[in-house]
Parts: sequence; C-alpha cells; structure tokens
Amino acid sequence: MLGLAITAHLYPLLEADRFGAGRLTKIRAQTVSGAACREVALRLDVPGRLAAAAPQGTPLADTLVSERVLSSIVEAIIGACYLDQGYEATAAAVVDCFAPELALALEHPIDFKSALQEQLAARGQLVEYEITSEQGPPHERTFAVTASVAGEVVGEGTGRTKKAAEQEAARIALGPITEGD
Repeated sequence: MLGLAITAHLYPLLEADRFGAGRLTKIRAQTVSGAACREVALRLDVPGRLAAAAPQGTPLADTLVSERVLSSIVEAIIGACYLDQGYEATAAAVVDCFAPELALALEHPIDFKSALQEQLAARGQLVEYEITSEQGPPHERTFAVTASVAGEVVGEGTGRTKKAAEQEAARIALGPITEGD
C-alpha cells in the first residue's frame, strides 16, 4: 500500500513516459525506504504513543526505535488504515505523511550505488561489495562494508543496515572516480 500510494502520486509528476521508469523507481525507493519510514514514525511520535498505550509499568525495549521495527509498525498502521478507510483516504494520508521524504527524494535523489555502477559500466568495470564487520546487538547492529573495483578497495562505509553501509561505501568511491573523469 505504501509503495502503491507513493507511485500513484509520483507517476503523473515525473512524466514517466518522458523521463523513464528508472527515475520513478529510484525516487519511490528512497521515499518508502526503511529510513524514511523511521523518520515518519518519529515525526508522528509512534514510540511515544506506544509507550503511552502500554500497560503501566511496562518498559518498552530500545528496539522500539530501530529502523526495522519502526518501519514495520508504519507499514502495519498503513495496512490497518487501508482495511478501515479504503484506498483513497489511506493513499492521501500516506502522501501527506511522507511529503517531507518525497520532497527530499525529488530534490536530492540518493542512489550512490546506481551512480557508481553507471560510472564503472562506462569503463567496463564492476563494483563488488563485501561486509567486513557487524557490531552491536541485533536491534542496534552496525555494518561495515567495502566497495572494490578489480580487487582494489575504492570506498568504505558503515550504516545501520547493509544497504545503508553499501550506499555510504559507494558515495565515498564516487568521489575519486568522478574526479578522474
């Protein structure tokens, strides 16, 4: 439901026939990412509302503010709204709640992995990502990743998810590669 609502809103804005589905896909993916869902959940004070609704004296775990948990909760809320209110009302509410994330994705699309891959493909090269470490408890895990080209590390990144760490490694790798063009 989340992806559908954002896609249906974006499609006429981006003139997908003219600009291609690739741009729509990248912006949609950024808008509905786990990080975006977490931001929406925090903006709507989902952790505070859950804490207030919990039986008195029940401590809520730190996992409640993790990206994965908050993203799942946001999607569950959207699903419940859809079942109760139907598509049109829910889609409008989703677009409204995700408006800041959508504006950011439209203004600054973030897909460093694709940009790096496109730069390297023009040279006939490929990038490989390797997870070099995982630290912290499961609800607060941090990943370290290297991006390598022809066996040479060209970027290193860390993040709360493997995808975020790969994006950071690609962002770092893009600097020297873009400067060399």
